[in-house]
Amino acid sequence: MAHPLTVVTGGSRGIGAATCLRLASDGHDVAVGYVRDAGAAERVVEGIRALGRRGVAVRVDTSVETDVDHLFATVEAELGQVTGLVNNAGVTGPLGRLADTGTADLRRVVEVNLLGVLLCARRAAQLMTERGSGAIVNVSSAAATLGSPGDYVHYAATKAAVDALTLGLAKELGPDGIRVNAVAPGMIDTEMHAAMGDPGRAHRAAAAIPLRRPGRAEEIAAAIAWLLSPDAAYTSGAVLRVSGGR
Repeated sequence: MAHPLTVVTGGSRGIGAATCLRLASDGHDVAVGYVRDAGAAERVVEGIRALGRRGVAVRVDTSVETDVDHLFATVEAELGQVTGLVNNAGVTGPLGRLADTGTADLRRVVEVNLLGVLLCARRAAQLMTERGSGAIVNVSSAAATLGSPGDYVHYAATKAAVDALTLGLAKELGPDGIRVNAVAPGMIDTEMHAAMGDPGRAHRAAAAIPLRRPGRAEEIAAAIAWLLSPDAAYTSGAVLRVSGGR
């Protein structure tokens, strides 16, 4: 029996890296999409192989159509037929009010968080429809319903769009045997906060979270893995909130 083969974008760090390793431990072969840090991506691939599964790292800017085509072509040439996609690649830009956010930052957030998800989902849908099966998990955010005022309302807006995409695409692809779901993480303790310029942000937010702590990347990876698994065979069009109750 063939092992599932899943593409994870933004797979070199944070939630993406944790997802790659969790999927490998569950028996998936995994393609690690990354945009900058080749060394980090290769370390994730080493972890995948240490778990007994096949892995490959492919550089991809998900907002560029030719990059996305190259990603899937490379994965299928090296590892076989793609059965799953985790649309995890995303950016926030600097923290701040919308009125103070530069146009270049706005454009990059929309291009990666929405256009990139659309391009990857479209290519996966083309391949999966031909085969009559497959699963897509989009990584959304609790920000989609909280709005994130003062932090990044533009990011929240793109994640709300991802939720709408998840619902619509699940209905569109369901008759073709393809499931589409999303996971909406809350405040997760990853290096993303340092990249935004506020490394202590996740732990400061703990008081406002009912479970009184930020989440871990591995907890999001577990939710993604479940949605890709046979245990979720009747789950499609769902947005699974993993946010500590917030």
